[in-house]
Amino acid sequence: MAFYITTPIYYVNAEPHLGHAYTTVVADVVARLKRLLGEEVFFLTGTDEHGDKIVQAAQKEGLSPQEYVDRMSKLFRDTWPLLNISYSRFIRTTDPEHKEVVRYVLQKVYDQGDIYYDEYEGLYCFGCERFLTPKELVDGLCPDHRTPPTPLKEANYFFRLSKYQDWLRDYIEKNPDFITPSRYRNEILSFLKEDLEDLCISRPKTRLTWGIELPFDANFVTYVWFDALLNYLSGIGYPNDPKWQKYWPAHHVIAKDILKPHAIYWPIMLRALGVPPFAQLHVHGYWNMGEAKMSKSLGNVVRPRDLVEKYGCDQVRYFLLREMAFGLDANFSEEALVLRINADLANDLGNLVYRTLTMVKKYFGGEVPPAGEPSAEDQALRDLALRAVQSYLREMEAFQFHRALADLWELVREANRYVDYQAPWELAKRDEKERLATVLYHLLETLRLLATALWPVMPGSSEKILLNLGLSPQEHLKASELERFGVLEPGIKTRRGKALFPRVEQPQESAPSKASPASEEKKMESETISFEDFNRLDLRVAEIVAAERIPKTDRLLKLTVRCPEERTVVAGIAEFYEPEELVGKRVVLLANLKPAKIRGVVSQGMVLAAKDEDGLTLIVPEREISPGARVS
Repeated sequence: MAFYITTPIYYVNAEPHLGHAYTTVVADVVARLKRLLGEEVFFLTGTDEHGDKIVQAAQKEGLSPQEYVDRMSKLFRDTWPLLNISYSRFIRTTDPEHKEVVRYVLQKVYDQGDIYYDEYEGLYCFGCERFLTPKELVDGLCPDHRTPPTPLKEANYFFRLSKYQDWLRDYIEKNPDFITPSRYRNEILSFLKEDLEDLCISRPKTRLTWGIELPFDANFVTYVWFDALLNYLSGIGYPNDPKWQKYWPAHHVIAKDILKPHAIYWPIMLRALGVPPFAQLHVHGYWNMGEAKMSKSLGNVVRPRDLVEKYGCDQVRYFLLREMAFGLDANFSEEALVLRINADLANDLGNLVYRTLTMVKKYFGGEVPPAGEPSAEDQALRDLALRAVQSYLREMEAFQFHRALADLWELVREANRYVDYQAPWELAKRDEKERLATVLYHLLETLRLLATALWPVMPGSSEKILLNLGLSPQEHLKASELERFGVLEPGIKTRRGKALFPRVEQPQESAPSKASPASEEKKMESETISFEDFNRLDLRVAEIVAAERIPKTDRLLKLTVRCPEERTVVAGIAEFYEPEELVGKRVVLLANLKPAKIRGVVSQGMVLAAKDEDGLTLIVPEREISPGARVS
């Protein structure tokens, strides 16, 4: 089955920003999902390179329009590989084959009488590059650019939008999924209650020469929308290449600022051409910084290149899909991004992968162990895994990406709880080899399902997990692998690999208060201290989110704790605790000691423990309490 998905072609008067990245990542995620489901996918993106604003921007740079668009288009082409975008074609409106299609369509529509010449007087917004109706103005200003439009009288060519208004309204009413989410469908239906004005589709060469010349009048070039929208056809070879008939109709992913051209102009253009309507228009909201929309004029634009270089490709992709409810606006902050990376990726998924593969290496030499008869707890994990994956797939296909990932993270967290409850390290101590093998097999299979399901969102990390499980991504990245539990064969060689998602520091925050490590244990004489001395001790509840042995030591563990900020602590407890059993445990931390370096690790606190002739035990709260809570 063929599936065709597009982004808008991005206007090249500015470099790529987070809004461009979100649209493109969404389209890429859907394209990868469809490939995972066995469909043959064509994914189109590109750049829109004609119009007044291009000429103005080129003049400011001292370049010709062609030199300018060549440079700016390259910025987009160079950005998408950083985000692992798997497009099939990158189209430019300056491509010769695109220009040929535009001229073909213009002539065809003109010959059938749907384009006519007339004089028009109205209010023109140079920012939007179109005439605005009085009803569109807000306090006399363009609603998007907040500038007054310019009165303009000009002879031009017009496309008969009004001729097809009744057809479009009827089609949208009969096809409720044509525009999603429904709020945008309702917005268009409301707009269509008023009479449509015909669309101006040209500019005289006396005012603009940087465009595609009209085939029926050499004194005019075509206006941006009758050029740009046609990329969705020219990009798949319309009208002569069989590819266009194979892949059409398209699924378009756009931001809400270009809703009207895509929901009104475009389906009517297709109707006039005799081409079936597109399949669906998927409309998303804006990324805001605080209360303001990201915009170049406000100087609050976030460059995706910078985020990827600082935090990583899959980390940024996950955040964009998890943080925004598709169709609604969302707020961006680096603090929120770091929180998602540390909590969801490093603490939850990353620790699950690392703990599981570490135990497989330690207890079974890195080989997948054979599973014995499953217990009720094992079966519950199996059932949840298969159920969560299918729920995830349904939500992903419905563009409910944030819900899909939330569903899957319930499985991630339950798998971590399963580790804590089953305590494989205790099974190993009791030499319960068969039970230990069964537990670890169920964890490995859960990781396989998670890695396969997450491939559309985090392709690089997904493939690494599969490789670490001893599986070929090329062979195992398919939906049929998500329908059963028990694919891994005993004896397959796994590898632990490096931590998938290193923790990152919160930006622009002061360093956490530092503390000295536990020194070698010394007998201390009893002495009394004042209440004021005791109050100087900053004792906090802390959650251990990662634990590992410090190389070439027998007693020392490196702990990453959250209280609530993250910090590193060195603890001399390796003789009494396995690293795997500590993750998720809440302990008491002495937080305000002077930092010190032990075996190359800066320790920023001391976890409290008690010791007698039977051994050492950590001091833990009697009930679950929030990290950072004060101990007094």
